[in-house]
Amino acid sequence: MSRYDQIKVDLRAAPATWLITGVAGFIGSNLLEVLLSLEQKVIGLDNFSTGYPHNLEKVKHRVTEAHWKNFSFIEGDIARLEDCRKAVSGVDYVLHQAALGSVPASIADPIATNLANVDGFLNMLVAARDEGVKSFTYAASSATYGDHPGLPKVEGHIGNPLSPYAVAKYVNELYAGVFSRAYGFGSTGLRYFNIFGPRQDPDGAYAAVIPKWVSTMIRNEPVSIHGDGETSRDFCFVQDAVQANLLAAVLNNDELARVYNVACGVSTSLNQLFAMIREQLGHIGIDYAGSPKYSDFRHGDIRHSQADIRKIGQGLGYAPEFSVDKGLALAIPWYMSQLAE
Repeated sequence: MSRYDQIKVDLRAAPATWLITGVAGFIGSNLLEVLLSLEQKVIGLDNFSTGYPHNLEKVKHRVTEAHWKNFSFIEGDIARLEDCRKAVSGVDYVLHQAALGSVPASIADPIATNLANVDGFLNMLVAARDEGVKSFTYAASSATYGDHPGLPKVEGHIGNPLSPYAVAKYVNELYAGVFSRAYGFGSTGLRYFNIFGPRQDPDGAYAAVIPKWVSTMIRNEPVSIHGDGETSRDFCFVQDAVQANLLAAVLNNDELARVYNVACGVSTSLNQLFAMIREQLGHIGIDYAGSPKYSDFRHGDIRHSQADIRKIGQGLGYAPEFSVDKGLALAIPWYMSQLAE
């Protein structure tokens, strides 16, 4: 039995109370669904700036009525300390996912990014510390690696940040370290690489590449690639991000501040990704005959990204369960169902 499977057994046997910030978002709502299915009590905090009420409705329809009764929702903002204090009251484990997560959006509005991703993060740290929660796990980012050229990316080696979003996420890690040293309050930062899967928004100016391309190809519209298509990313299915969060929350509950990469450990170029999506669509009868339209590189983007996942594997027992292809096979039907609504 894997460590993750064992933790799920243990949680069912001894339910706890969890707080998910950003619960109505993509990753937050997937965490909610898994925790409720494991008989956990969950408190969710969201201001709906990037999350959606319909994500919560979809979770409601995927779990039992008894499970849904274990969920309490607070509409609030991490930028307000009083909302954070209210949300952490009586909580065992905090999964802090709330953030403004777009590099281009941070370049367009660095003040809003700082308010949510730095001030909001500090508010959550203070509230969780004062409540004495068992563990604090937060969404860090691969953007922290900045212009460091090394591949694969190893946790201890970072470069200069390339966007306000990257700065904010690095500041999160610095604050987490200070809280460990100054207050004995431990935490775990999960440096997400390119997470994808159901409930990821395919629309909007800053939509992530996979849902945006899938919806574009289903509509038989032209796909736009920034640069030459050889930019590469480490795409990770959302259920592997859920795995990392649960492992970190339950296993890292001491006074240390730790940071781990969360990814598959495999690099995929945008050209390769385009071909994979087209092939997956072909398997379900959608033949996309178009070719990508290449445009200028996007300001603030990292050229190549691939994670070294040995540290999280050795420290937490994390082992990705989904390849990019396997994840796409599960995600694409969900994107199709959304377009049909």
